[in-house]
Amino acid sequence: MKVLVTGGAGYLGSILCERLLHGGHEVVVIDNLMYQQQTLFHLCANPDFDFVVGDARNESLMTDLVKRADVIIPLAAVVGAPACDRDPWLARSVNLEAIRLINRLRSPRQLVIYPNTNSGYGAKSGDSYCTEDTPLEPISLYGQTKVEAEAELLEAGNSITLRLATVFGTSPRMRLDLLVNHFVYAAVTDGYIVIFEKEFKRNYVHIRDVADCFVYCIEHPEKMVGRPYNVGLDAANLSKEELALKVKQYVPNFYIHFGPVGSDPDKRNYIVSNQRLREAGFEARRSLEEGIKELLKGYRMMGRSPFKNI
Repeated sequence: MKVLVTGGAGYLGSILCERLLHGGHEVVVIDNLMYQQQTLFHLCANPDFDFVVGDARNESLMTDLVKRADVIIPLAAVVGAPACDRDPWLARSVNLEAIRLINRLRSPRQLVIYPNTNSGYGAKSGDSYCTEDTPLEPISLYGQTKVEAEAELLEAGNSITLRLATVFGTSPRMRLDLLVNHFVYAAVTDGYIVIFEKEFKRNYVHIRDVADCFVYCIEHPEKMVGRPYNVGLDAANLSKEELALKVKQYVPNFYIHFGPVGSDPDKRNYIVSNQRLREAGFEARRSLEEGIKELLKGYRMMGRSPFKNI
């Protein structure tokens, strides 16, 4: 397949593009490189890879790129509630209007695989499962834009949407704001963490399982198209307290303090069922423990901070 990936030089895209090429697909990435990242250099020698510096909202540019694709994976987004609140216009423009542009430009034969967030479930109880049939009640602007984009894609047809759990693991374009990544980083750099809403539960998934899931969707669209799927690890429905204590198993000197010092803007407190995806033939397999050990190795490579004399 010829796959167009918007925002392909980001945290997920840097892993996904390599996985797509390994699977025999041709990959074209468009990214504006807003973080000056150079995460795809190692793919440039592959003749099936191409890169375009540009904005996924540029209609003339996207018109040319979309018409050459069999599959479109729109990763370009302003990710997370704080980032969206910092610039609401940009969030709506990238997270929603750019998806509408793709939807308008593509033909019915072109498959879109869209990454949503399971934070769209809103303030659910941590005592009950959220399935794909659970009503979406996003609280933050981030959740609202992602949920609205998902709805428009599913209504248009020939789309698969993936409601991702909180992703963890290393990537050439590393993110330290994701919960597992952040907890492990705090453990090995600061040696302590202060946690609010310790009982709030979330589901987690390894970044390479997410990449594998995208490839699975490309290879099995006939039994997946037209539906949303939760993508997470069944064994990793954990509270923040449980997650921190799991990290402490690998960093024994990690000091954990719980206090009423903040609140989650998305009110994420729910257990997520991944049964629909499992019934479609795919299941996340990389454990949280594997991810923690991977992160510990990765953080050793980061060396000293340029802003700390320690």
